[in-house]
Amino acid sequence: MHVNAVILGGTRGIGRALARGLAERGASLCLLGRNDEELARSAADLAARGAKSAVLRMRCDLSEPVEFGPTLEAAEKQLGRLDLVVVTAGAFGTQEQLEADPELCERVLDLDFTKTVLFCEQARIRLLAGGGGTLCVFSSVAGDRARKPVVLYGAAKAGLSHYLDGLDLRYRSSGLVVVTVKPGFAHTAMTEGLKPPPFAATPEAVAAAALRGIERGRRVVYAPPIWRAVMAAVCALPRPLLRRSSF
Repeated sequence: MHVNAVILGGTRGIGRALARGLAERGASLCLLGRNDEELARSAADLAARGAKSAVLRMRCDLSEPVEFGPTLEAAEKQLGRLDLVVVTAGAFGTQEQLEADPELCERVLDLDFTKTVLFCEQARIRLLAGGGGTLCVFSSVAGDRARKPVVLYGAAKAGLSHYLDGLDLRYRSSGLVVVTVKPGFAHTAMTEGLKPPPFAATPEAVAAAALRGIERGRRVVYAPPIWRAVMAAVCALPRPLLRRSSF
């Protein structure tokens, strides 16, 4: 089945790997991002890899909600319809960085929760108006349970996961399939310089798991899949033990 897909954050890391995977499956793509040069470079990369149709690109900054509706409307007009909207864009900071830098903390909390939700609301409206489709959004395993190393970042992702779960409950019967992807640590520009924990994954591995989830309409996708068992164990830990732990 041919898919018309819009990807916010498809110019680097996991988003770029996901765009490549969709292109290989014959999808028509529209890349959204804030940097025109990166958008052009990513579109050229997909074309060189054999994308079956011209890759559209439009500027859309996650920090500018006024752009969300008009950009999605323009993408829908050029693609013909929207079948899939993917959100991989976001921000990251370690707990130490966020505690030490109030401006960075505000930015991460704002982008990873408020602005992402506002973008998803615009995507929801257009997907439902077109008869339904899939909204795939990247959250994080950090949101599954409060832990010392990810108090602030985890809080933003917990809120996002809660919103996406509610969206799926409310609208799946109307044709909106919401897929929440929860990666663990991935080797991307956001995590460069950090010590990789166990089960660290490449962007390609995370993207492959996300694509399987999209194709199967999974409500939650852990990427890589081992994180489902890991987080089930973490969520089952008694609070006194979690308080003494460092992870």
